[in-house]
Amino acid sequence: MRKIVFLTATRADFGKLKSLIDITSHSKKFEVHIFATGMHMNPKYGKTVNEIELCGFHNIFKFYNHGNYDSMDLILSRTIEGFSGFVNDIKPDLIVIHGDRVETLAGAIVGALNNILTAHIEGGELSGTIDELIRHSVTKLSHIHFVANEEAKRRVIQLGEIESSVFVIGSPDIDVMLSDKIPPMNEVKRWYEIPFNEYAILVYHPVTTEPDLLRKNVKNVLNAVLKSGLKYVVIYPNNDHGTEIILEEYEVLKHNPDFKIFPSMRFEYFLTLLKNSLFIIGNSSAGIRETGVYGVGCINIGTRQKNRGNAVNIINVSDDEKLIHNAINQISGKKFKNSFKFGDGNSIEKFFNIINGNDVWDIPHQKIFNDIV
Repeated sequence: MRKIVFLTATRADFGKLKSLIDITSHSKKFEVHIFATGMHMNPKYGKTVNEIELCGFHNIFKFYNHGNYDSMDLILSRTIEGFSGFVNDIKPDLIVIHGDRVETLAGAIVGALNNILTAHIEGGELSGTIDELIRHSVTKLSHIHFVANEEAKRRVIQLGEIESSVFVIGSPDIDVMLSDKIPPMNEVKRWYEIPFNEYAILVYHPVTTEPDLLRKNVKNVLNAVLKSGLKYVVIYPNNDHGTEIILEEYEVLKHNPDFKIFPSMRFEYFLTLLKNSLFIIGNSSAGIRETGVYGVGCINIGTRQKNRGNAVNIINVSDDEKLIHNAINQISGKKFKNSFKFGDGNSIEKFFNIINGNDVWDIPHQKIFNDIV
């Protein structure tokens, strides 16, 4: 049996990896391990490692890699240390990582320096802030690339990766979105005690390259949504530097009956909320990637997703109160044609067929830069 380790650090990346973990766990060809760290271990964000356990997965290794105020470089170094010890103990044949988080970078570094095949999910995409640097750095450290579309494949090859190591599979979360695994709306409302019949979703993360503007920008966002008179489901930001500022500003919402605030939410439950929402507002990648599948509108604020959201259902605005408020009036309740830029529902099958074959395991550990002629 080949050993595979999935590294997960956030509610978002677990939503992407969960179905891949599930299909490989049910195969007799693979022994699957999960390295859970980051936000999963933090009670402030709901200690979502519990959700991983509730899925029935085995071989879950839990690692605390940060406190509430640690810088990204410290989190990186601690994750490298913890993950290195883990992989040297179990000696996996493949490490699977996702996206552009600092823990993802740690996984790629450990894989590269320990001569372990490393597969990166959803490389080759554009985003703002430090995420852009991390994502492309992970690409250069990884051996296998499972990308969401042909655009991403082109960028990965542009970074010097050999074409035979790049596989277009789509985004695994699209499979979940189009499946019968998402719960009905009445169940979601009952579980989370959401009283609203109509609502929008607010998810606003720190922009790590603009720390001096963060408090002002958050105030502008909150002023705009308060002025709209709509009801909102609000989900905590991720644990990047600046999160405390956002949470301090969210205090103004806590006793407002038009707002329900959650530290975290089960992925499938979030999808149901998104599918039935008026729109999503903020700077989350969910607004860029998932909304198109359901034909839901997105107000993408600021630079965090710069150059990433150009679909017809997305309004891109700066962190300006008036512009945000105008965008809310323009998009509220409007439905759009469904689009599938990041997959069409068969990513899980494609992923499994690739790792179940032999060719992918013959991809060289020794990487070379492939010049584009």
